[in-house]
Amino acid sequence: MPRIPHPTPPAAPRRPHVVEIHGIRRIDDYHWLRERNSPDVRAYLEAENAYTRAMMKPSELLQRKLYREMVGRIKESDVEVAYRDGRFYYYSRTRKGQQYRIYCRKRESLSAEEEIILDLNALARGKPYLGVGTMEVSPDGALLAYSTDFTGFREYTLQVKDLSSGELLPDRIEKVRSATWAMDSRTLFYVTEDETKRASRVWRKRLGEAHGVPLYEETDARFSVGVARCRSDRYIFITSHSTTTTEVRFLRADRPEAEPLLFLPRREGHEYYVDHGGDRFYVITNDRGRNFRLVGAPLESPGEAPWHELVPHREDVMLAGVDVFARYLVLHERSGGFPRLTVRRIADGATHEIAFPEPVRNVYGGVNAEFDSGTYRLSYSSYVTPPSVYDYDIEPRRLRLLKQREVRGGYDPSMYRVELHYGIAPDGTRVPISLVYRKDRRKAGAQPMLLTGYGAYGIPHDVDFSSSRLSLLDRGVVHACAHVRGGGELGKRWHDEGRLLSKKNTFTDFIACAEHLIREHYTDPSRLVIQGGSAGGLLMGAVTNMRPELFRAVVAQVPFVDVVNTMLDESLPLTTGEYEEWGDPRDKRYFDYMLSYSPYDNIERKAYPAMLVEGSLHDSQVMYWEPAKYVAKLRALKTDLNPLLLRTNMTAGHGGSSGRYDYLKEVAFAYAFILGVVGITR
Repeated sequence: MPRIPHPTPPAAPRRPHVVEIHGIRRIDDYHWLRERNSPDVRAYLEAENAYTRAMMKPSELLQRKLYREMVGRIKESDVEVAYRDGRFYYYSRTRKGQQYRIYCRKRESLSAEEEIILDLNALARGKPYLGVGTMEVSPDGALLAYSTDFTGFREYTLQVKDLSSGELLPDRIEKVRSATWAMDSRTLFYVTEDETKRASRVWRKRLGEAHGVPLYEETDARFSVGVARCRSDRYIFITSHSTTTTEVRFLRADRPEAEPLLFLPRREGHEYYVDHGGDRFYVITNDRGRNFRLVGAPLESPGEAPWHELVPHREDVMLAGVDVFARYLVLHERSGGFPRLTVRRIADGATHEIAFPEPVRNVYGGVNAEFDSGTYRLSYSSYVTPPSVYDYDIEPRRLRLLKQREVRGGYDPSMYRVELHYGIAPDGTRVPISLVYRKDRRKAGAQPMLLTGYGAYGIPHDVDFSSSRLSLLDRGVVHACAHVRGGGELGKRWHDEGRLLSKKNTFTDFIACAEHLIREHYTDPSRLVIQGGSAGGLLMGAVTNMRPELFRAVVAQVPFVDVVNTMLDESLPLTTGEYEEWGDPRDKRYFDYMLSYSPYDNIERKAYPAMLVEGSLHDSQVMYWEPAKYVAKLRALKTDLNPLLLRTNMTAGHGGSSGRYDYLKEVAFAYAFILGVVGITR
């Protein structure tokens, strides 16, 4: 970053707090930052924000320029492709200058008069934040159930809107996590959360009744529960799930007063997911292998009768999901680290893969509301291909492009190159690295690079298109993603080898990828910036402690860095439900292992890279105090003069600002930091 007279950084007072477990006495000097309502905490966060603003002031011109570039690439007034559901075509649109989407529909024909069913801009008026959870139209098309959060804490309130009058019904339900309609269009099934924000109770409520009727309570703190109606409209499924185990209950969607039936009792380590079509249930199960197989089960006593195998377990292909239709199944699979779609005809089992030209890509199902359809809606993108909506006509095997997101300003995909590399982990594992750069800016030697990673929960860190990223690529920055273990890119094994007592593989994988890119002369430590958020922020903190000399700078966004203290606090959201991901520190094996890598606990008196750490005051997933404590301890111990910036969004949650323009300002801020530390100031 440009050399300027540095303002004095805030120094958080040290107020020792003793934590003792397993005979180990630990002192947390910054435990007091957890006191959300304390004036001292607020003052500290504001002081850090003021310091960050002062340090970033020389980049304000660049921030504004980046923001203008990003806005200039998007079509501000735009309409998404409509999909049919019953008598209506549904779609959303945006309007120039407005932060949020407008959800609309037309009856019977796209040439019919537009009906606005929910204008998020109107809902957000006068509020700093808006998050939408559930949004589901009743089967008869008359009512809309939707839930909103105005803080970022992901605490949603469900309301029901009469779509003919526009009036809200008196039914109002707090702390709703998921909801669905019965086929009578008068009964709602919904899930509420407990005091730790765990989705724990399922209710049934007939509109107009004062209170819902409890149907099921999940008492195991490791499990959460969700409710949904299947595409065939025949059944409602209630799914309890932990990281490694599931249990499903079901009832007829046209008999909402019935009691849910247990599909198959839970068994530790058995994950299964159920859908319906025709004369059977379709079950994805890992009973014969971690990558799942697909079976058919009879409608009567499905958990007792022998299952009929449709797709076997495969060691090299992960079956991630299935879309069930009247005549076809669409299998969501992962092979070689990237997703693919395979169509299976129900009548005779004939299968084929939907072909795409780019090997490094992302593809997923769109909204497919119609059960009896021969066309499949999907979305496709890559590092160089903007998000594209297709209809796939199954029998002629024909892809029809309906819309590709417009990138304004003369974007030419042929100017950019995508490559796939592999880092070699210490145990010999090949770790995929996807990267993209602008061809005419590629030099023979090292150049600035942004390397990202995630690696947790079995969630793939898929490649995606970003028109904002062009602001980096066009300035000669190479963008790379390390698909490290802990994620789901290469199936369940990939997840298993990066969780619990194997978590450190995530960190050594990332370091191996960085070393590969340096060895191949794509970058060098003086130009390598790394970035990750949430569990990816844990990754950033861990590798920075392990190999600080390897990186020029770090961007850690809502980082999960106080692992031991968080996992010891069962009152926090997510803690108990994540024992199967990180381990239960009440068990000394897991405590010792966590303590060996927890970023907050392993900060040392040594030099660190430049760092931008971002948090949100109302974050319910990574509490604001984790990044705040992390920065406070770093300030006290680090020996270098590199910038260390903490930026806390005081009006948002885990995902940052909710408005699309506000979000782009946050991206521009982070990009200005990244460019500045590698010496690019324009």
